[in-house]
Amino acid sequence: MTQFTSVARTAALAAALALASSTVFAETVRLGTEGAYPPFNFVNDSGEIDGYEREVGDMLCKIAELDCTWVKNDWDSIIPNLVSGNYDAIIAGMSITDERDEVIDFTQDYYPPDPSFYMALKGTGDDAINGVVSAQTSTIQAGYIAESDATLVEFATPDETIAAVKSGEADAVFADEAFLRKYVDESGGELIFLTPTVSLGGGVGMGIRESDTELTAKFNAAIDTMKKDGSLNALIAKWFDGRKDVY
Repeated sequence: MTQFTSVARTAALAAALALASSTVFAETVRLGTEGAYPPFNFVNDSGEIDGYEREVGDMLCKIAELDCTWVKNDWDSIIPNLVSGNYDAIIAGMSITDERDEVIDFTQDYYPPDPSFYMALKGTGDDAINGVVSAQTSTIQAGYIAESDATLVEFATPDETIAAVKSGEADAVFADEAFLRKYVDESGGELIFLTPTVSLGGGVGMGIRESDTELTAKFNAAIDTMKKDGSLNALIAKWFDGRKDVY
């Protein structure tokens, strides 16, 4: 999952801000996330950001000795609002891509590359992948479908892409397997995965302004610590159906 079409539009702004900015970041580091992409991030019943990335982000800030707060931001403007200074880092299930890396910097991955799956209603044939396919706007999945033989329908939120399949507006949805898995598992057989699966992106990393090199270094060091001490693997196992020994 990730910003795609909006990246190019923010390149000029990023370059201008990089010249004007220093590598000094605020005493309180603001972490931007979507809050709508479980199990990576979501808003719980108490109205708080929750999920794998909430726990990872809080632990990274503790290791790096940073005072951090969370900011909720819509997906389609999440990179522009980082570049314009509304928060200091993105931690939102964002895949590392060369196109995004032209606008912002990334830490190393804190979640490995996740295959993208097609999901459809029971009884749908695999040929649906060449029909009408829904995807969240500004994601690598939307970009992939746009260049395929399928007809792309884009939606602002992940839940809307699922609703399009259930309503018949789309033949299938294309998204990260980790996001779609719970819908299949909880559907009672109503929803199924189609073939093939597709590998996109270079894992999930934190997005940080290119000028904030010190902050990138601090988070990279903290991610290293979590990989080495096993705490990152433990959180992956907790939030992703017992997946073990990833790092």
